[in-house]
Amino acid sequence: MPDIVEAAKRLLVGRPVRSDRIGHVQLRKRQALPVFASDALSSVAYAPDEIILTLSLAGAAAVVVSPWVGLAVIAVMLTVVASYRHLVRAYPAGRGDYQVATENLGKKAGLSVAAAVLVDYVLTVAVSLSSSAQYLTTIWPQLRTNEEWVATAMVVLVALANVRGGQRSRRSFAVPVYLFLAAMGVMAVVGGLQWASGTIGRAASADYEVVPMEGLDQGLMGIAGAFLVLRAFSSGAVALTGVEAISTGVPLFRRPKARNAAITLALLGLIGATMLFAVLGLAQATGVRVVEVPARDLRIEGSPVPEDFVQTPVIGQIAEVVFVAVPWLIVVVVAATAAILVLAANTAFNGFPQLASVLGKDGFLPRQLHTRGDRLALTNGIVSLSVAAIALIWIFDAQVTQLIQLYIVGVFVSFTVAQLGMVKHWNRRLRTVIAAQERTQMLRARAVNAFGFLLTAVVLTVVVVTKATHGAWIAVGLMAALFVLMGLIRRHYDAVAAELALSDEGKAKALPSRVHAVVLVSQVHKPALRALAYARATRPSTLQAISVAVDPADTARVRDEWDALGVPLPLTVLDSPYREVTRPVLEFVKSIRRESPRDLVVVYVPEYVVGSWWERILHNRSSARLKARLLHMPGVVMASVPWQLKSAELIGPWAGTAVHDETQRSGDDAR
Repeated sequence: MPDIVEAAKRLLVGRPVRSDRIGHVQLRKRQALPVFASDALSSVAYAPDEIILTLSLAGAAAVVVSPWVGLAVIAVMLTVVASYRHLVRAYPAGRGDYQVATENLGKKAGLSVAAAVLVDYVLTVAVSLSSSAQYLTTIWPQLRTNEEWVATAMVVLVALANVRGGQRSRRSFAVPVYLFLAAMGVMAVVGGLQWASGTIGRAASADYEVVPMEGLDQGLMGIAGAFLVLRAFSSGAVALTGVEAISTGVPLFRRPKARNAAITLALLGLIGATMLFAVLGLAQATGVRVVEVPARDLRIEGSPVPEDFVQTPVIGQIAEVVFVAVPWLIVVVVAATAAILVLAANTAFNGFPQLASVLGKDGFLPRQLHTRGDRLALTNGIVSLSVAAIALIWIFDAQVTQLIQLYIVGVFVSFTVAQLGMVKHWNRRLRTVIAAQERTQMLRARAVNAFGFLLTAVVLTVVVVTKATHGAWIAVGLMAALFVLMGLIRRHYDAVAAELALSDEGKAKALPSRVHAVVLVSQVHKPALRALAYARATRPSTLQAISVAVDPADTARVRDEWDALGVPLPLTVLDSPYREVTRPVLEFVKSIRRESPRDLVVVYVPEYVVGSWWERILHNRSSARLKARLLHMPGVVMASVPWQLKSAELIGPWAGTAVHDETQRSGDDAR
């Protein structure tokens, strides 16, 4: 069975990779752009949908302001990109917002950012793959109503690719990303030329009537209309998610690392802004309609659309208009969009394990998250992210519109806190720098980061206010819970470290003065005698062999066989009126501890090692119960002495005579 499991693991994951191969992959800018920017670039697949969908609550006429909302989002995006260009130069180590906040604002600020970013990574996977599943249903309609399963399957595949591919798989991401950029570029150019020449068509949904929400019958007039525009802006601000990913990946760039990362950030900002504005402009020109609930909000010739009506995403509708004469290009655009959304999720699979590893090393998350697997991937972090993302996908039925309400809060928390941290960073540096040119550069950087802080703080306020009743409170609650949990984990690790630390007095008492050995004998056979031999070889201060009297006839037989064998050690029989094995042994060990509280007691348990699952069923598990109880007794060590049966020797090379400690799981006691 272990061989089968190992073979299956190697088939899925691949061969182990040597530790000295870590860090050998260094990315050029053209390779780094698809690796780290796919999250931000892919947001064009759903950010325009959310802007148009929100404005549609006031009717079709309100959608006319969508390009202006897009321009506001682009202004924020370019400001954030400019701010992060200074951040990557100042902090090239790759810890991003967490390091900036921790070093400049304190541990609590750092934990706040870490909690926000971790939650945002989980939402990135859930949103991106749910959106990708929706795009795939436009190519294969038979997948409709099964988006949860499609998204879940993609989470598993992306997680497996990250565990298997590790560092070397990053370069292969360039092809789908550049295919998406090419497809979007061709669509924007062709659509722009058609619009300029007056030959652009109308989307199929352009003839639909949009029913305004109650209270917004007059469009965007009054306070309600202004609030709706702000809500549309906050929904469109998801286009900024992923901008921070480059700040955590600076170490993977080729030298000069910080400069190359800053250039890649600038390219990301320019490309993202251009695509967002192009999609919103073409959506306006083609009359695209997108609503929250089609059966409720859309009318065809005065009648509601059918309940099974399926709404095509904005990019899909635009592609159908622009490439109406070349149908295969429609499939290319939609497929490329679905692909880059998968890569956007992959960005989170890069970022989440890295940040979790840093937090694990710092003691704020379980330290297992800092450990790399045999393929050099941070496997525990990848698995944790997968489980959390799948849970969100099923809780929200893979509905992007519902998930998006939780999405943007975390990223703007990290943006705002990080920019404030950068302002403090420059203030501290300016107190020590004298050179005029360097001071001028720092003053300019501080001004950019200060403006970024003010702008992102305003956007964060808008996001929280406009989305508080639409799910943002869930994201805030998750961040708060994670913040508290990380504090508790760190407190636990600190308490354990303080408890285990050796004082000067403790160093002198590290070794026990005497060792008392106890050998369990259920039958007089080879495993029991081997355990006795090992116990004698350790030269303990005292040595006792004990047996538990569960059945009088068996106990008498064991006594007779022990005496007949001539073992130079008396056999102590423990009475057990209730036919228990564990309790009498524990009481016996406790009696030794009471008499010699400063001494060590080692309990030797002979165990069978079997090869098949059905053989384990045939042997009792009293040793496992005894181990579980002895582990909680101070001054007691449990030593398992294995005896390999022939079936165990056939499945592995570990047959031998080594004493196993209490963590061994494959043994069974000799009873």
